[in-house]
Amino acid sequence: MPVLPNSHEALLKNQDLLRGRLAVIGVADSGLLPVLSGKGLAVTEHLGIYQQVQAASGWVSAFGYDDPGLAPGMADTLVVFLPKARAELSLRLELALWLAAEGARLILVGEKKEGIAGAVKQLRALLPQAVKADSARHCQVWRADNLQPLPVFDVSRWLQWHTVECAGIRFEVAGLPGIFSDGELDGGTAMLLETLADSPVAMGRVLDFACGAGVMGAWVQLHQRATGQAVTPVDGVDVQSQAVTCARATYQAVSVDGVIVASDGLSAVEGRYATVITNPPFHTGIRTDTSMTEQFLRDVARHLEPGGELRLVANSFLPYEALIRRHVGPVRALAADRRFTVWSARRH
Repeated sequence: MPVLPNSHEALLKNQDLLRGRLAVIGVADSGLLPVLSGKGLAVTEHLGIYQQVQAASGWVSAFGYDDPGLAPGMADTLVVFLPKARAELSLRLELALWLAAEGARLILVGEKKEGIAGAVKQLRALLPQAVKADSARHCQVWRADNLQPLPVFDVSRWLQWHTVECAGIRFEVAGLPGIFSDGELDGGTAMLLETLADSPVAMGRVLDFACGAGVMGAWVQLHQRATGQAVTPVDGVDVQSQAVTCARATYQAVSVDGVIVASDGLSAVEGRYATVITNPPFHTGIRTDTSMTEQFLRDVARHLEPGGELRLVANSFLPYEALIRRHVGPVRALAADRRFTVWSARRH
């Protein structure tokens, strides 16, 4: 049996708490599902995990909080795994109560180092009857019985708008709980955009990899308009459901063009681009994990036109320069400080 995250192992230790139809919200490893005693619904906001869940016998899979397959009263036991962002826990709990049948049970599982102690305060503010069921695998397991279902759940109610500004371009960006840099312009993204103001993208197709809320794609087109350049549509891909929802909303709000799709790495990307821009992730949950970006660097050249540019911003301590040179081509730093470096490379 594969090694599962501590929170998943803690749930397995407490399988006696599971009854009836299950809904597991925030699955981080699809290997959990075949070893659970019950079956039902598995919800994840990560496209790669969603695709794995689709192959799990007896399980219905849902990608994100607005999946059309979600419906009220689907489950007798709701398992909620603690997310990295505290605001996303509130979203998961509200979804769980909408999915719950009358009198259902809710189970919250999370690691101590991920902040389960603070999360319990959120849980008990919503469900005062919640009690601790177990401590295991550096985790806590909490249970609340006799749930009263919520009549309505609408993820668009959680959508919030924030103003960002860089190099004289100011616009509104959509946000949802759990999305990267929600409510502010990340310092690395700002540095990359400033290089784009000084050295604009070439004419041709542009792709924003790990697009988040669509900040870079929208900014590129708004800056082109403001400076009298020909406007280049920017496509965007991201592995997270909230990012896809927010990027589409941002593009619509500021009237810019480009196709936004969910993609695990570059798997959903077709054709070649003149420019690929990215501020790629380097965390999985609270742990440093550069594997997604390293795979991206191995794959991106085949999606660049000959002589096409990759422009990437990353934390300065991350060892990307040699990988970029090996897999893409000649690379140079366009900007750098103690925190971030913007790399530009041309395809061989």
